[in-house]
Amino acid sequence: MNSRVLAIFGLVAGLIGSITVVNAEAPLIAERVSAGDLPPEAQRLPLSPLKIDLPALGQTIGQQGGEIEILMASSKDTRMLTVYGYSRLVGFNPELELQNDIALAVDIEEGRRFTFHLRPGHRWSNGKPFTSEDFRYFWEDIANNEMLSPFGLPEDLLVNGSPPRVDIIDRHTIRYEWPAPNPLFLPSLAGARPLYIYAPAHYLKQFHGKYVDPEKLEAMVDEAGVRNWAGLHTRYGHQYKFDNPNLPTLQPWRCITSAPSERFIFERNPYFHRVDSHGQQLPYLDRIIVNIASSGLIPAKTGAGESGLQARYLRLDNYPFLKEGEKRNNFVVRLWKMGIGSQIAIYPNLNANDSEWQTLLRDVRFRRALSLGIDRTEINDVIYFGIVNESANTVLPQSPLFEHGYANAWSTYDPDKANALLDEIGLTARNKENLRLLPSGRPLKIVVHSAGESTEQTDVMELIHDTWLNLGLKIFTKPSQREVFRERLYSGEALMSIWTGLDNGLPTSNSPPTDLAPTNQTQPQWPVWGQFFETGGQTGQAPDLPEVKALVALLRQWRRAPDHAERTEAWREMLKIHAEQVFSIGTVNSVPQPIVIDARLRNVPDEGIYAWAPGAYFGMYRPDTFWLEQ
Repeated sequence: MNSRVLAIFGLVAGLIGSITVVNAEAPLIAERVSAGDLPPEAQRLPLSPLKIDLPALGQTIGQQGGEIEILMASSKDTRMLTVYGYSRLVGFNPELELQNDIALAVDIEEGRRFTFHLRPGHRWSNGKPFTSEDFRYFWEDIANNEMLSPFGLPEDLLVNGSPPRVDIIDRHTIRYEWPAPNPLFLPSLAGARPLYIYAPAHYLKQFHGKYVDPEKLEAMVDEAGVRNWAGLHTRYGHQYKFDNPNLPTLQPWRCITSAPSERFIFERNPYFHRVDSHGQQLPYLDRIIVNIASSGLIPAKTGAGESGLQARYLRLDNYPFLKEGEKRNNFVVRLWKMGIGSQIAIYPNLNANDSEWQTLLRDVRFRRALSLGIDRTEINDVIYFGIVNESANTVLPQSPLFEHGYANAWSTYDPDKANALLDEIGLTARNKENLRLLPSGRPLKIVVHSAGESTEQTDVMELIHDTWLNLGLKIFTKPSQREVFRERLYSGEALMSIWTGLDNGLPTSNSPPTDLAPTNQTQPQWPVWGQFFETGGQTGQAPDLPEVKALVALLRQWRRAPDHAERTEAWREMLKIHAEQVFSIGTVNSVPQPIVIDARLRNVPDEGIYAWAPGAYFGMYRPDTFWLEQ
């Protein structure tokens, strides 16, 4: 991370100073200013707002006002407005470089000392000041409170197990300092699901045991139907979930609809800190309306013109149908590139409860045989029109860390070699169905669990079913709701599962390689080991497989690395281990993602990367600058 870049960026923002506003207020805001419900814009913007030079980015100055509707499959998807809004202390731009955003400037010294300078006059969406008190409250009253953080600090805030020293220097200055470099820190702050180090203290204190009379707090707990005041605080203070209309936010839009609902309205934040190069306060759009529909119906509803900006729940095979509806329903369809390591990956659960299956799944020969038994060319031709890359689950060719050896390792269809590996393991006995038998005599029948959100997964698994059957292995795909799916993984019931590949298929050596080692329990190949690291060893189990231990050591080496060269070396060693050990079985990548856009919506790029990490899907393209031509 280049500290000079962030510091210079902050200096430029400071030199901008106050921006002369040449356009009138957005009509929605102007009405409230006239009614006395809001102060004028000069009192709502920070003294040094973040100026977005749209012409320099090849975009156009927009018109304020209007609304678009988008489709989501669950009320929990309100969190996607946190992802899309992408207001962060620092954030990635489309060139995948970190830039200041909420923070006016960040001074970085030796990669271990980070001093954040806030924008004087910056306010939460309810008009209350955003200051260092919000950082103090998070650090002292949330992160270091056993009731609210029972598992301690998140991994991204620890260096060699040590927490940072946090100094509140003044109203607008905060410093985080570690004994050694913490390269995870800034990328985590910029994540699609960001690391939060601040919270709206003025709002959340009313739910905190330190600040409220116990009897009053107990009455609030009873009324809310939660266990204790910590449950109350968590329910009303979850910034990422974005489901509490009363919780102040720094995002471009704020939720104004209470759950449960089939229609959530997100309305412009009148105190948002960004302006365009003409001084107009962003966002341009007054509202984003999220309509809840069945995931299976979303492509049809999108094709009928019911979404102004849609990618989620759309697939490549929807493209012909969507193109047919363009003129009729006044939208356009573009194809962005997916940025994940594999469109669909199969994860053997190395923490499976069944001891006999666990032994087999931990045998690298078995995992290699399964990978060699997949005809990726058939998948490419039948499902993806022959236009995608056949590959293991690894980084994409556009990444500077890419090597052909990673993509090709054990990923060429070779049933003879796969059968030879299975014979070598000792799985030579077969039953009348010609299925191989475990030492106990049980046939090789596996239930592959999925979240049940994609028929694409089903189509791919049908093809894999046929080629694996030729190896003497029979699979059954079992879809379930995402919560049930994850519970089966966490409990060890699931032997195998289907999910997407690496979240970040376009990393640089400065990107955290956290997906390549056990870091959290949502990792389907080792949820128990991931839980161990996520909870600081309080739950779960430490890995006992030598190659996985090596990954953990390399992740620590990456975190301690003083320079680019050593971080690159750690990345390459981790990718090499994954390629040889086949901890996940990739299929294809670089699948085009249909993006459906209202024909009037401007500043949405013609080409882009659609990925959770590092770009937060639409987030790094700044949806606050998207505008409707009236």
